[in-house]
Amino acid sequence: MRHIVSLMAMMLGTTSLAAQGDPQCDIPASQPATRACNTAVDAIRAFHPLAGMIVSGGNPALGTTGSLGGIGHFSLTARVNGIKAALPNPDSASQSSVPASFHGVIPAPLVEGAIGLVGGKGGFLSGDALGSALVLPTSGVSGLSVDSNAAHVGGAALGIGYGARVGVLGGRFPIPAVSISWMHRTLPRIQYGSLGPTFGTGDQFEFNMDLRADNYRAVASWKFVLLDLAAGLGLDHYASSATNIRFHDNPLAPANVKTIVINPSNTREVLFVDGGLNLAALKLVAELGFQTGKDQSFATTFRDFDPKAGHVFGGVGVRFGF
Repeated sequence: MRHIVSLMAMMLGTTSLAAQGDPQCDIPASQPATRACNTAVDAIRAFHPLAGMIVSGGNPALGTTGSLGGIGHFSLTARVNGIKAALPNPDSASQSSVPASFHGVIPAPLVEGAIGLVGGKGGFLSGDALGSALVLPTSGVSGLSVDSNAAHVGGAALGIGYGARVGVLGGRFPIPAVSISWMHRTLPRIQYGSLGPTFGTGDQFEFNMDLRADNYRAVASWKFVLLDLAAGLGLDHYASSATNIRFHDNPLAPANVKTIVINPSNTREVLFVDGGLNLAALKLVAELGFQTGKDQSFATTFRDFDPKAGHVFGGVGVRFGF
């Protein structure tokens, strides 16, 4: 019993420390700077899995029903992913309850390709190579931009993905075709917020981050004459490196800027359903899915959204292949 009580005390203590904020944000000279720093840290941790979901989507090739069937088969899909997101207002970061400066759907156009490599036997152990290119526009979110040294197309971030899919069952109604897949996707460094030259000017923080996502999926699908249906589940792991947060930390030295570095990492489960309407070699495809939430014990109270909640995501597109 004593060990159980000790373990519970340690868990409660850990939660309490997490809720107090990041130790790097302890700025004795300025409580507003401390709150702004913690808001930035929590904003990154809240936005991180959303960015991962925007990059990833559900099915690695929207609307597909199992593997392609070997050499000579391919598919090409133009799709748009979307997820409802909120970003805290960077010029209100020191408030006790931080409002959102953006609250809406963030769209992300993608081009996806799949090439058949191995036909397998009746669909068993067939294999495809997968690839994707993402364009994430930043103009629709105030304060969001692409790092000048990052891969981009105009003002949009350019991300690349690659992976593989293996057929487990070929499927014959009512038995579905079943496949498993892995994708590795990237999002180049983006920036949010813009500091002014001195303390009290411009936004109260700015940060920049990149993102890497590993997506693991299992999909069951059925193919009919005019309609394709698929349902899947998966596990995503998102990671970032050298995420920099900058803010003014001393009103007595107003031009001084403090930089802290965090390396956020998140794992989320996803569920999704796909549908496709067959029009000869062309298909109209769509997806609806859900990403699970998680309580990350934030120090910041956000006013306009619940950072613990799960998120609905979706996508629509056009697929060509044979």
